Amino acid sequence: MEHFIQAVYFVTVILFILGLKRMSSPLTARSGITWAGVAMGLAVVVTMLWPDLHNIGLILTAIFIGAVLAWISGRRVAMTDMPQMVAIYNGMGGGAAAAIAAVELLRGELDGTGLIALSVAGGLIGAVAFSGSMIAFAKLQGLISGRPITFPAQQPFNLVVLVVALVFGAALLVVEDSTALVLAFFLVALAFGVLMTLPIGGADMPVVISLYNALTGMAVGFEGFALGNAAMIVAGTVVGAAGTLLTQLMAKAMNRSLGNVLFGAFGKEAAAGGGEIHGSLKPIEVEDAAIMLRYAGRVIIVPGYGMAVAQAQHKIREMMDLLEAKGVEVKFAIHPVAGRMPGHMNVLLAEAGVPYDHLFDLEEINAEFANTDVALVIGANDVVNPVARSDPSSPIYGMPILNVDQARNVLVIKRGHGAGFAGIENELFYKDNSRMLYGDAQSMVNELVQHLKQL
Repeated sequence: MEHFIQAVYFVTVILFILGLKRMSSPLTARSGITWAGVAMGLAVVVTMLWPDLHNIGLILTAIFIGAVLAWISGRRVAMTDMPQMVAIYNGMGGGAAAAIAAVELLRGELDGTGLIALSVAGGLIGAVAFSGSMIAFAKLQGLISGRPITFPAQQPFNLVVLVVALVFGAALLVVEDSTALVLAFFLVALAFGVLMTLPIGGADMPVVISLYNALTGMAVGFEGFALGNAAMIVAGTVVGAAGTLLTQLMAKAMNRSLGNVLFGAFGKEAAAGGGEIHGSLKPIEVEDAAIMLRYAGRVIIVPGYGMAVAQAQHKIREMMDLLEAKGVEVKFAIHPVAGRMPGHMNVLLAEAGVPYDHLFDLEEINAEFANTDVALVIGANDVVNPVARSDPSSPIYGMPILNVDQARNVLVIKRGHGAGFAGIENELFYKDNSRMLYGDAQSMVNELVQHLKQL
């Protein structure tokens, strides 16, 4: 029976890897998720065949409750709230790994210092990923402020908390059967996750979400080694590696180091950075904007979080169809950190049925803006701010941006005059070639659609 179980675990590992590979492309991402889901189902089923497995009734009950809750939440959560959902699900994975570590450490049956150390490492990382993800969820959901939450000597205090957690973890290697020590270790680890995430601003949430995804994978991998479970080892390692690479890509997309993201409290004083912006905001009527779009040869649409909040993606798809029917070439420019999680804009546009070959990454499309008649910015802000190229005093200086300002004409749909999530005034809005359409993105695009139908 054990050989059969290990053989099925091998199959699940292959499916996990192939599924993750397929998730790297929008064309195959859906099937990749299915493959990974099948792999997880197989792993759960064969695990039930272990001869010395106990409390099967409780396990099945927990699986049923979790599956029902996941099904209901997955069906009900709006696409605009997907970053929060990803954050909380990442956290649950880390919490599960920490719970496994806690049970094993409390049982005291791990054979050898090495296995105990692996369990302690998995418990520490999993607990940090869990509590940190809960704070990320609360920031994204608006339960607490999305701005950095800081206090004097915060980083030294956080370092002390981490050292205390490490000391408690080291003590678990030599102290046997100490329930109080295990509980203290996990409480301090959970506290460190909270303290580490509070000073991180909402603008950095894409990096934070991918980082905690990587930590969850690492925690699962460590616990897999401690328990001798091959499926956990490989699945955790693959997720940890993928999350780490994604974290690096997200940080690079903002021209920021991971240390600056975690410890820089970006956004706290951002509004004070940067030089004076000259010029004025120039509003435009919807009718004039529609005429500008209708008679353009090439239009590039730049979506941002404002599109997600307004749930305007379906109206944007309708507008795209109208423009293309009138002979206008339409493309979408997607910045790597647009929105609140990696791939946020891609997911929303895919939901609306925008063809994948219309979506272009920053590197693919940036050179085309100079030959574009109209760049339509919908709810994007910091990722199109020219000060990232021109103003060394700006907090976002050096961040790769979409070269929207180089288009012949720029239309910006924006709710009001406020700065972006980073708290920085956008120089693009004051350019001579920029015009502002103030209002909710969905209603504004709907008005554009109505006028386009009449042209």
